[in-house]
Amino acid sequence: MKINWNYIKMIALLLAVVGLYAFSNVRSEARNVAEINIEFVGDQNLYITEAMVNKLLIQNYGSLTNVPKEKLVLNKIEKVIEANKMVKKAQVYLSVDGKLEANIIQRKPIGRIEGQEKFYLDDEGRRMPFSMHHSARVPIITGEITGKSLEDVYEILKYINADQFLRKNVIGIHVEDVNKYQLRFRIEQFVVNLGGVDGLEEKFNNFKAFYTKANRDKTLDNYNLVSLEFNNQVVCTKI
Repeated sequence: MKINWNYIKMIALLLAVVGLYAFSNVRSEARNVAEINIEFVGDQNLYITEAMVNKLLIQNYGSLTNVPKEKLVLNKIEKVIEANKMVKKAQVYLSVDGKLEANIIQRKPIGRIEGQEKFYLDDEGRRMPFSMHHSARVPIITGEITGKSLEDVYEILKYINADQFLRKNVIGIHVEDVNKYQLRFRIEQFVVNLGGVDGLEEKFNNFKAFYTKANRDKTLDNYNLVSLEFNNQVVCTKI
């Protein structure tokens, strides 16, 4: 019987590759964590610092350096980091050179509540505590802040945050009552009575059309109150 040496060589090569892979995998699993590398993804205004993340990990696990890699449960480490109220998402993995890598996405504040309770409102409508390390430049919310008005304020903030002109110019929202919201602007002295959150797109489009014309006519300083409460109208009160 003729021996197919090419076939035997192919089998031998395949076995060698599998053996080397298994050997390297065993060696990799047996290695200890060399160091921890923490990276913040996106916004670099840090509400939580690398030192705070390291402290959080030490409190829960002790030192993770020189710990055998096979002893780590990565999804549990992610949950520990995500338990911090400044963190939106954490991804933890091991690099080929033995580093424990943690990529962290912070929560994003879009409004600052200054009522009986003080906190940020983030872009998901959740409460976020103030940070000792960074103060967000976002609209300040004052007045009669309740559960319903806070829901409405979130809707207004979402709209403001998605619009370049409003995001640049609106510095505050005052809650007189449910369905009675006022906007304060960075430069202009007038107050904008928004009314409720119904028809926000139409109200803001009307306001921007008024603002463009009044700015062109140089009459913005003539007004102390601009009301968007009435159907498809901008009603102004002069000083």
